[in-house]
Amino acid sequence: MAEKKPSINDIAKHLKVAKSTVSFIINGKAEAHRISKEQEQRVLNYVKEIGFKPNYMAQSLATGKSNSIGLIVENIGDSFFGPIALMIEEQAKKSGYRIIYSSTLGDTEAALSVLQLFRDTKVDGFIIAPPLHMEEEIKKVMDDGVPIVIFDRMLDNVATDYIGTNNRAMVVEACEHFLEQGFKEIAFISLASSQSQMQERLDGYINCMRTHNRLPIVLEVPYSEQRDQRKQRMIDFLQDNPQVDALFFATNYLCISGLEAIREIGKKIPDEIGIIVFDEHDLFRLFTPSITSIIQPLAHLSKAIIDTLLNRINGIPADPSGLHQVFPSKLVIRESSINKK
Repeated sequence: MAEKKPSINDIAKHLKVAKSTVSFIINGKAEAHRISKEQEQRVLNYVKEIGFKPNYMAQSLATGKSNSIGLIVENIGDSFFGPIALMIEEQAKKSGYRIIYSSTLGDTEAALSVLQLFRDTKVDGFIIAPPLHMEEEIKKVMDDGVPIVIFDRMLDNVATDYIGTNNRAMVVEACEHFLEQGFKEIAFISLASSQSQMQERLDGYINCMRTHNRLPIVLEVPYSEQRDQRKQRMIDFLQDNPQVDALFFATNYLCISGLEAIREIGKKIPDEIGIIVFDEHDLFRLFTPSITSIIQPLAHLSKAIIDTLLNRINGIPADPSGLHQVFPSKLVIRESSINKK
């Protein structure tokens, strides 16, 4: 006969503590319920000693909650989504929630498949940086009473919480900096995408150029292109537009390909071409010369995302003015945009 697995009730009896105390500690809610560190450690040590693993499925059936959140992003491995996912996970744990991740790589069908999978596992809510054309499926999830927070990019006609940054204004500020430094022929390199955050950045660039009676010079790169293909496309673009003396990259991985292209054609930064990029990357601080970047407030974004979702899970309705939360980014000026001429 198989040995009976210990239960929360068994642990409580052995340690002579309340069953609820054991449950709170196992689910990461000790601090919220003012359980002492000594008591928490005592329970955790015993749980580890006996190899206890909580039955989350049974808990879900009993309580109607899984204490899990589905997080769907474009690429969990990149320098924007990776750190923000880690921050969200750390904050979720403090409230007793686990995060289940998946990347879409910009593929709508993959995103819809993951959305359904997470629905089947009865997650309590979703955090999504959605690819295009997910409006109808997200509305269905919301109609079933499952809260969703959208971040980084918006979806049309979907009345759910959105957390983002001031993309358009930051691009204008950065372009103004280029112009103040004496750069005249500023090109914008972006993704060939109709996602809201990319369109806002492109709009900011075009509006600033037109305000200063400058002709916009735009290269849009397909998302699906591999790194070497992107680099060659940028080499061709620079050779076809020899007048360009500054490049504005709409996202960090485009900039990395652009730096490779610039090195290959032998142009010097910033003497022959200035550089600004939207989104930070460790490489940009360490590169010589260092690269001017627009840095998004990841800590503020992650806190707003998880706080908002937990409020909805706990039945706190949205303030109509709070559905749309926008946080300011910061332009960090480094050597690549300082004109030495």
